[in-house]
Amino acid sequence: MSENLVIVESPAKGKTIQKYLGNGFEVLASYGHVRDLIPKEGAVDTENGYAMRYEIIDRNQKHVDAIARALKKADNLYLATDPDREGEAISWHLYELLKERGALEGKNVQRVVFHEITKRAVQEAIENPRELATDLVDAQQARRALDYLVGFNLSPLLWRKIKPSLSAGRVQSPALRLIVEREDEIERFVRQEYWTMTAQNAKDEQAFTARLHTLDSHKLDQFDINNEARASEVRERLLKAANGKLLVSKVDKKQRKRYPAPPFTTSTLQQEAVRKLRFSTQRAMRVAQQLYEGIDLGSGPIGLITYMRTDSVTLANEAIGELRGLIEQRYGQDKLPETPNFYKTKSKNAQEAHEAVRPTSAFRTPEQVKSHLNEEQFKLYELIWKRTVACQMVFATLDTVSADLTAEAGSFFRASGSTIRDPGFLLVYEEGQDDRASEKESTLPLLVEGDSVTLQDIAAEQHFTEPPPRYSEASLVKTLEEFGIGRPSTYASIISTLLAREYVELESRRFTPTDIGRIVTRFLTEHFTQYVDYDFTANLENELDEISRGEKEWVPVMDAFWQPFHKLVDDKMESVNRSDVLQSREIGIDPASGKPVSVRLGRFGPMVQIGTKDDEEKPVFAGLRPGMKLDTVTLEEALELFKLPRQLGETEDGKAISTNIGRFGAYVKFGDQFASLKKEDDPHTITLERALELIAEKKIKDAEKILVDFGNGIQILKGRWGPYINKVVKRVKLQIRLPKDREPDSMTLEECEALIAVAAEAKSAKKGAKKAKEAAAKPDGEATADAAEKPKAAKAAKPKAAPKKAPAKKPAAKKPAAKKATATKTTAPKKSAS
Repeated sequence: MSENLVIVESPAKGKTIQKYLGNGFEVLASYGHVRDLIPKEGAVDTENGYAMRYEIIDRNQKHVDAIARALKKADNLYLATDPDREGEAISWHLYELLKERGALEGKNVQRVVFHEITKRAVQEAIENPRELATDLVDAQQARRALDYLVGFNLSPLLWRKIKPSLSAGRVQSPALRLIVEREDEIERFVRQEYWTMTAQNAKDEQAFTARLHTLDSHKLDQFDINNEARASEVRERLLKAANGKLLVSKVDKKQRKRYPAPPFTTSTLQQEAVRKLRFSTQRAMRVAQQLYEGIDLGSGPIGLITYMRTDSVTLANEAIGELRGLIEQRYGQDKLPETPNFYKTKSKNAQEAHEAVRPTSAFRTPEQVKSHLNEEQFKLYELIWKRTVACQMVFATLDTVSADLTAEAGSFFRASGSTIRDPGFLLVYEEGQDDRASEKESTLPLLVEGDSVTLQDIAAEQHFTEPPPRYSEASLVKTLEEFGIGRPSTYASIISTLLAREYVELESRRFTPTDIGRIVTRFLTEHFTQYVDYDFTANLENELDEISRGEKEWVPVMDAFWQPFHKLVDDKMESVNRSDVLQSREIGIDPASGKPVSVRLGRFGPMVQIGTKDDEEKPVFAGLRPGMKLDTVTLEEALELFKLPRQLGETEDGKAISTNIGRFGAYVKFGDQFASLKKEDDPHTITLERALELIAEKKIKDAEKILVDFGNGIQILKGRWGPYINKVVKRVKLQIRLPKDREPDSMTLEECEALIAVAAEAKSAKKGAKKAKEAAAKPDGEATADAAEKPKAAKAAKPKAAPKKAPAKKPAAKKPAAKKATATKTTAPKKSAS
């Protein structure tokens, strides 16, 4: 029997902590959150103090049961989930569930917190427990309620006004707006031409360059030389004046100091992992979690880094002492500053009780642990270790030289160079850079005023100004942090949500908004301006932080948000027409029919339309090809789409061959059969010969799958999960698995037909139910033009199902949940400072 039960979030962490606590302790995992809001209307009762209705998360039911059983044998319960709001909320939810079951009677319940999983930290936490912090729980519940109310009210509005299956989030929407506005800025950008003049010189057999700095006593502006004629005129004039020599008219020598970057926060760790390791933010956090929870180094698991969700750059005094000892031992006394380096946290809401992300022991070097880590764990640990060690080293000292080289009176070139006098912290680590050139300067020969250098040539180079770069994961995280949008623990999930919803695409490690992403952003920016405003989002985050510190009550904050928000949603549901939101863009006239050609978003994705719904003949439609954008597609590109399907010829047995694009991509059709095109094939250019190759491959593949052919369209085929009956009934493909006790060659035609009849009936019933749901979800009086627009080459697949119904104006809990759910306000056992 264990007298003490300790609850952590993950089993990996549990194994590490169990090793440190030993006999008398049992460590179990909650496997993350144990309960969540019921996924339906009424989960947050806005009429009754925002009481929330929770239910146990299905996958964690067995873990809660295991904890309850173990608690019967224990006297003390230690809630040791993560040291942040989410961790506090997980402990509180588990406390509430156990209290409902009566499992806490006679038990001593304590909250313990540690920021690193080392023996000392874990044992100190157990010796110094506290009570659950109500303020942190209130802040987390307020955030969860806000996100729920935005999602359950704004998302259905998007379903009606744009297309089904969309979502809007309180934090994700401003993040998407950043990406869309950057793309708009890029598209509006007008390139400007400019030229640079670079002297190519030599002195003492050392080549170096110098940039034209001043011309005719005027310091050059970027656009002073903006065409080839002017560049050629300046070049010829200066070459003639210099006559092969430039005079060293001024030499300026200085010493410059470069200071190390502070230790990692969550944000800077993600940024550097993206830049230096080419990780995604999500991957960086996943690997950091593994390093924090514990790695087996031969004598059992041990946590290698401190808690990785933090916005603090503070280091514990013990850690600083260890780092200084390592630096002196490994790099020498001269690389150690007289006093420790201290860093100030930029975020005013940083939790200073947390530490920066650092190794739990600086003496545990990357080389020592490499054999116990996989490749990505080693890379991230090495990055964290180097950054932490470097932050406590002396600054780097650089000698910089700047020399003016005169060609004629009032006109000179300037050469700059630098050398490292003392590398200091650069021995260990140099911070990565995003969207700007690295500081790399050439080394100059010895230059003395009055000397002359050989001018070999003057290079005139043409340049064009560049638009601002698209956001990378690193620069997006940095911008979100600067605006105060979200918090360190949310950046990775914001990015993954935008990608999962197909609001953005990641091309060459840069974010590009999709058509649907741009339409959603424009809709929200026009109709919900305040709620996607960067300052508004940041101020709301600040209020949540104030709740967590006990400076504000959470219900008034909820009221201030909810009351105007739900009124605006109700108004937009009635006043905004779908056709206004989707705003088609006319791009020209079809020369064949004389009808207007326009582009817009349809139910099946981005599409081109020839004609209008008011014409006598129905409009014709074609889906955009991958890579084509609604805002940039031209008339010529659009008309090309209507050349599909292309007739290519016939097979040997006389079946017509054509090529087209369907819901699932490009294909070749031969008779009533289909063969998918490969990635390298283009339906607009594919030849008959290539189509026949694909058809032959398809026939071979199909023949290998046929186990039994009854000769009337009924076959038994070999599938990934075993043999199945295949039959097309009224253009619907039915695939029915064989009974477990039957082999394919033992099945009769009659048995197969009986199974097909049952499956067809079930399919028909399911289809009828789906149509009923779609009819119920369709708003009254809206245009139904989309029903006839199924494009010839639709890019997006048809949504799985329309929403069940629009939410009520006020999400009140009217009906009991199907599962056992609890309505509760935030009442923790006792209030305590965090």
